[in-house]
Amino acid sequence: MSIGDVQALTFDVFGTVVDYYSTIRSEGERLAQQKGLQIDWGAFALAWRNRYNPFLQRVEQHELPWTKLDTLHRLALEEVLSEFQITHLTEEEKVQLNRVWHRLQPWPDSVAGLIRLRQKFVLATLSNGNVALLTNMAKYSSLPWDCILSAELVRAYKPNPAVYQMAIEFLDLPAEQIMLVAAHPYDLLAAQSHGFKTAFIPRPLEYGPQSDPHPDSTPNPSFDVVAHDMIDLAHQLGV
Repeated sequence: MSIGDVQALTFDVFGTVVDYYSTIRSEGERLAQQKGLQIDWGAFALAWRNRYNPFLQRVEQHELPWTKLDTLHRLALEEVLSEFQITHLTEEEKVQLNRVWHRLQPWPDSVAGLIRLRQKFVLATLSNGNVALLTNMAKYSSLPWDCILSAELVRAYKPNPAVYQMAIEFLDLPAEQIMLVAAHPYDLLAAQSHGFKTAFIPRPLEYGPQSDPHPDSTPNPSFDVVAHDMIDLAHQLGV
């Protein structure tokens, strides 16, 4: 089948659709004003995000029992607060800060691009975020999903095959009629191994304007579509 046969688009969310770095930095700066903190909140955001994969791997390797992403974010937050020597947040403030992942802001092209794409395709998340997190984020940032597909539903994290198979089952489509849209080559390659079509959208600012290392923006020749942003993706897919 060609990309013209695609019926549904599934999306990685963190980094692909929403900008966690800028959102966490901005919310941290507001918290700093309230609490009198002198913190590099960009570095804080990256330190928090850098604990993401290690915690997921601990779950996938059964070092931890199944744990939803909100809880893993909170475990990671405790480590980052200690690393940055932030010791006087109340429990309520920690809860509020941890829920910043529910309030992530979309990239400037995301909402307009998704609205265009939804005219032709079913749109679904295919994310490691838990259901409540993804639902609240969609509500907060006006992300027009048709359905929320979360790793929580199969108690496994990408790139575990169960997550991609879930999309095939729940969308009731052959894999060749589903496309994964992501900024992360590893995710696209995993989806491709299950028969998905793939669209790569590099997000060079995912780790901030001065990040080192920079995100991997080299498209694999096997990807079906390489787009500058969601608007360009819609154009290339004929919407």
